[in-house]
Amino acid sequence: MKGFDNEKYIRLQSQNIAERVNKFGGKLYLEFGGKLFDDYHASRVLPGFLPDTKVEMLSHIKEEVEIVIVINAADIAGNKLRADLGITYEEDVLRLYDELTARGLLVGSIVIAQYSSENVAAINFEKRLAGYGVKVYRHYQIDGYPLNVSHIVSEEGFGKNDYVETSRKVVVVTAPGPGSGKMATCLSQLYHDSKRGIKSGYAKYETFPVWNLPLNHPVNIAYEAATADLNDVNMIDPWHMQAYGQSAVNYNRDVEVFPVLNAIFTRLMGTSPYNSPTDMGVNMAGYCISDDEVCCYAGKQEVIRRYLNAKTQVRKGKCDASVVDKLDIIMSKLELTEEDRRAVVYARTCAKEHGCVAGALVTEEGLTALGKSSALLSCTAAMLLNSLKTLARLPDVNLIAPQALEPIQKLKRNSFGEKNVQLHADEALISLSVSASVNPMAELALEQLPKLRGSQAHLTAIPSHADEKVLRRLGIQATCDAVFPSKRVYFGQE
Repeated sequence: MKGFDNEKYIRLQSQNIAERVNKFGGKLYLEFGGKLFDDYHASRVLPGFLPDTKVEMLSHIKEEVEIVIVINAADIAGNKLRADLGITYEEDVLRLYDELTARGLLVGSIVIAQYSSENVAAINFEKRLAGYGVKVYRHYQIDGYPLNVSHIVSEEGFGKNDYVETSRKVVVVTAPGPGSGKMATCLSQLYHDSKRGIKSGYAKYETFPVWNLPLNHPVNIAYEAATADLNDVNMIDPWHMQAYGQSAVNYNRDVEVFPVLNAIFTRLMGTSPYNSPTDMGVNMAGYCISDDEVCCYAGKQEVIRRYLNAKTQVRKGKCDASVVDKLDIIMSKLELTEEDRRAVVYARTCAKEHGCVAGALVTEEGLTALGKSSALLSCTAAMLLNSLKTLARLPDVNLIAPQALEPIQKLKRNSFGEKNVQLHADEALISLSVSASVNPMAELALEQLPKLRGSQAHLTAIPSHADEKVLRRLGIQATCDAVFPSKRVYFGQE
């Protein structure tokens, strides 16, 4: 079910950005919060919002738009990962560049924020970009940022940054993730423009929190869950209330930094164009919710998903336990339990009945399929094969003959030296595709793969790296219990 009018959103959002450009009468630096495309969080909590909606909206005004991608030098050195895609920020910058260029959008340059001559990884990335013929600019760490306004707005502050040459009216400043330096890049440009006598302004395009939804609306609370590791907290914007007597939702970082931003704007422009952090935004998402009940349900499901994933990351040693503690509070605020996620109940019931690792998948149409771990197949592989049979309305028969799988297991054991010879999801699906050439039922099952996108799944143990990758590529929103499938501590790339 859809709860969001995507076409209306594209229309209203394009209009609002155009109005903001006209307000400043020159160049607009538009900070893009969240994901420019592949915004799966937005598509999950606002059913009907397509993951590439933002870039589609920009395509409507692409003749006026130029894109600048920002990456923080510390994230390059730390090999920071974009968790939803499983790639580093560095690789995601290259992906963003290629994807946006392929869509006919101008990517003018890449800014390396907090650049340092001691950061070897950042220097090497800069050389790599130069080798591709990409324009690269350096922005440096500024002492006292963001509080020491007089120093920041000076030649020793923004003045020491490279000036990013741009050619279009709307300069979209985006990044692989939060904390990359997007706002600082925009403010630095305003400083340099003012020195050059160029009229320019700043606005922020942040989908969440949705400013004109209630503070405790599940869609806004889902944003808190998504940023639990950043300590973001939604709050009523006190500056907006003071200026207009109206309630608007924002988050703590923007509210806290607004007095400083106001001072910087005043220093740069003579007067600040904004009365509140909410004023800076151009987000129209709240006006495009067509079914609030659907979006409320989706927001709650996202909170549970984030909670389960955080517990798993803690188990893997990749997340601090305090994140789970915060998500516990959020779960309680919405009166949610793990079992409010349907796939969780089905998977755990199956595991209890059969005494093994189990999985359950629920399609968008509400169809359910189960899978169990066996000597032949991983739990994920079995669940996917059974899901395809369910979607194809096929009887419960083997789509791949067991004797066809045994040689693969023999190869894994004898030639590859693998201890776990269960077929992972990718291996099972490749075997299914081979069987499809001679088995009409296998062919019919294989044709159902696109229908798995958007399905909900849960596993009663942490899946292998290979299985996790397949679930992500198929667009299945999977969670798991924070339990390892065995007592082994090294799994390599399984």
